[in-house]
Amino acid sequence: MYNPNKFQYQSFSRHVEDGRRVYQTPDGGRVPSVTTVLDRTKPKEARQKLQEWKDRVGHQRAQQITTEAANRGTRMHTFLENYIKQGIVPSATTNPYSWASAAMAQTIIDQGLERVSEVYGVEVPLYFPSLYAGTSDGVGMHNNQEAILDYKQTNKPKRRAWIDDYFLQLAAYALAHNEVYGSSIRKGVILMCVKPEQNENLAITKPPEYQEFVLEGAEFDHYCNEWWKRLELYYLTS
Repeated sequence: MYNPNKFQYQSFSRHVEDGRRVYQTPDGGRVPSVTTVLDRTKPKEARQKLQEWKDRVGHQRAQQITTEAANRGTRMHTFLENYIKQGIVPSATTNPYSWASAAMAQTIIDQGLERVSEVYGVEVPLYFPSLYAGTSDGVGMHNNQEAILDYKQTNKPKRRAWIDDYFLQLAAYALAHNEVYGSSIRKGVILMCVKPEQNENLAITKPPEYQEFVLEGAEFDHYCNEWWKRLELYYLTS
């Protein structure tokens, strides 16, 4: 599955400046991250909905939920990276906080990665010269087509209409990959897992649920155009 010799990916450094994540790219540029661009250009309606959620559950609880989700997602990504690069199957450790992540990673392996025949890179640094940069979870072959791969965890099942920013990320990474490495990627895949239900001892009482969202064809072109609009807005307002 793992074929790191397909492309010679270049590493580069990441910094935080004035609360913004920026990358120092191999061409000498210092550019914003994809996530920074999306955050700084988030539509007013989306910001309002986020604020309403924080007000509804309470700001302290909202921060706790966000931190737990981030930690669970980080552990899930580590399990997936170890599986792809070394063939290590996720397994529950003595740390009960890792149990959900291991189960989620295994679900993605069983129901999502079975359609991925090759992975060219994990945590792939990508940049579009002088404009932006970011890190893709993976690049590889999905159903015999080159694609950007993105692994997501979620607390509740998602609807396609709710994940515009995820599609914009895929488009941005594909455009950067094509520009620097001469590829012709026109597909992105979100391999998403809903966290399992757990009891008070963190034992899993209901297994994780897998969701997959594929971006291709006319929809891929649409999100490429929308990404350029968001990037232009970022530079006009920064």
